[in-house]
Amino acid sequence: MKAKTLFFLLLLCLSAATAFSQQPLNIVQQTEIIATAEQRHFEGMQQGAFNGTHASNNFDISFYRCEWEVDPAVKYIKGVVTSYFTITAATNTLVFDLNAALTTDSVLYHGTKLLFTQAANNTLQIQLPATLAVSKKDSLAIFYKGVPDDGGFGSFTQTTHAGVPIIWTLSEPYGAKDWWPCKNGLDDKADSIDVFITTPDIYRGVSNGMLVQDWTANGKRYSYFKHRYPITSYLICLAATNFAEYRDSVLIEGKQLPIISYTYPENYTVFQTEERFTKEALQIFSNTFGTYPYIKEKYGHTQFGWGGGIEHQTNSFIAWPWNFLIAHELGHQWFGDKITCASWEDIWLNEGFATFTGIIYFENTAPASIPANLQAVINNVTSQPGGSVKVPDTTNVNRIFSGRLSYNKGFYLLHMLRGIMGDAKFFAAIRTYLADPALQFGYARTADFQKHVETAAGISLTEFFKDWYTGEGYPDYAATWSLNNNNWISFQLNQTTSHPSVNFFEMPVQVQFKNATKDSTVTVPHTFSGQRFSVNLGFVPDTMIIDPKLWILSRNKTTQKVNSRSTVVDDVRIYPNPAPTQLNILLQNPSGQQLQVVLYNSAGQLVAQKQQSLSGADELITLATTHLARGVYWLHIKDNNNLQVVKKIMK
Repeated sequence: MKAKTLFFLLLLCLSAATAFSQQPLNIVQQTEIIATAEQRHFEGMQQGAFNGTHASNNFDISFYRCEWEVDPAVKYIKGVVTSYFTITAATNTLVFDLNAALTTDSVLYHGTKLLFTQAANNTLQIQLPATLAVSKKDSLAIFYKGVPDDGGFGSFTQTTHAGVPIIWTLSEPYGAKDWWPCKNGLDDKADSIDVFITTPDIYRGVSNGMLVQDWTANGKRYSYFKHRYPITSYLICLAATNFAEYRDSVLIEGKQLPIISYTYPENYTVFQTEERFTKEALQIFSNTFGTYPYIKEKYGHTQFGWGGGIEHQTNSFIAWPWNFLIAHELGHQWFGDKITCASWEDIWLNEGFATFTGIIYFENTAPASIPANLQAVINNVTSQPGGSVKVPDTTNVNRIFSGRLSYNKGFYLLHMLRGIMGDAKFFAAIRTYLADPALQFGYARTADFQKHVETAAGISLTEFFKDWYTGEGYPDYAATWSLNNNNWISFQLNQTTSHPSVNFFEMPVQVQFKNATKDSTVTVPHTFSGQRFSVNLGFVPDTMIIDPKLWILSRNKTTQKVNSRSTVVDDVRIYPNPAPTQLNILLQNPSGQQLQVVLYNSAGQLVAQKQQSLSGADELITLATTHLARGVYWLHIKDNNNLQVVKKIMK
């Protein structure tokens, strides 16, 4: 089923207000709903939005004081945004991002009005009265108003629910400038914000952080929210309608964290009932990744009119309280909010991780669903032969928010790392990544995450990230296996790749052997296609399965049992002969425990020898012959049992 078709089917389900908490859809279908909703939002944004920020880089934001007045019945905003900043390069000019559709009334600097220009590239250029020196801390206030221009989608939307007006915002990735003056890029978080919202008194405004004051006077309602954590511009939010407020709390590491949500009155009971998913997920994620990042404030949801959700800091906007969406948006509070991708090229650091948190939630609440969900993700990612986790074109909204690549393949990259490292090292790496002073409450690139997993794993993962992050496609596996007379298993593991950007995916591969009563799984380091392995299980299997627990993103994994190459005890085969570069000695069904291989020249001089311990597995011993002169040689082979072979060899 196509993603957009699925999206609209879900909306029909939601409009019927069914008990969606039971979630009949698998994780891939749910992820496609979220990704499709975000794609549709960005498709509606104005042309050129992905140019990002044009704000000047000569100042660093420390604090925004946002004063907004809205009426949910009218698509219009009137505001004052006071920006506190530190000068990073001496200047007498500052440039903010602000959509040209909005009108700047004035800019106040220490009580004085400044000259300014609004440009066609959606910037507000402000002339300071004097040059400000490096490290100077200062502030100015921008007064503005107008009808936000977003083409009818997303960044500032006025619509209705049950006939009641509502305004809500969704600014990711570059939509913040459509409704307020800010620095709109992925390079400058405010240390904190204050938000003051004025609405007609029949409505309620909501935003990030804690509600400090809420009062009515003269037909108006005034709400003051305070958020004291670093925040990027696209995560600052505003919504207003006749919200009903729901309050609860959950114990997180000895502290009662408030849960405060705002819902449409007609859906209050459903949100109240399904808040249990939020409480579950908060405890699971805090135990797994570290304490909820905004533990000093709160978490909650605001209902809005889009088919999915957006992870506004401390206050995720969601359409409906279904468990995977709740887990996904909550997961973003760690991955996307506390640490934000520093480029949309690395959106998987937000979305792949949030999809991963959904899996972690189901591991704890519905573990029986995991194999089917992993297989569904594999089927989705491998439905096309190409595509990388890295976003090669950050102007292509469908590519940035690709459910198949940014969400699902990004998730599987993490899943495979977990398989390689083991849970203890993997989750230790996640926690140190989140706690890194250089990254926490800031921005990160893929290389930053790679550094932490390499440190925890104690190995280089350069090749892994080259293959799975930068490279495209996935591997397919095919194996042949046989038993020798000693019941040792010999198998050859072959690999093909779906895309020429990667010629081989070097991975540890789990292989399971079983019969009706026993099974055993071994892990082999697969470093080249055609590699052979031997293993003694202590029983005779009838079935071989490659990657039984789905640790590898692979579409086809076939196995074939073949007859053993020999049934003769101590069967020795020597090849090639003549041997221009290398002589191979294959010993099948060995009966001894020690093998000696000696090579003499025609004069009886020793030119090569090897000692080999024997375990019962077929053995392949090699002797290099490149350095030997042309002529006749004599190979002597014997073991500590009854084996003795003498063979004439030509070079």
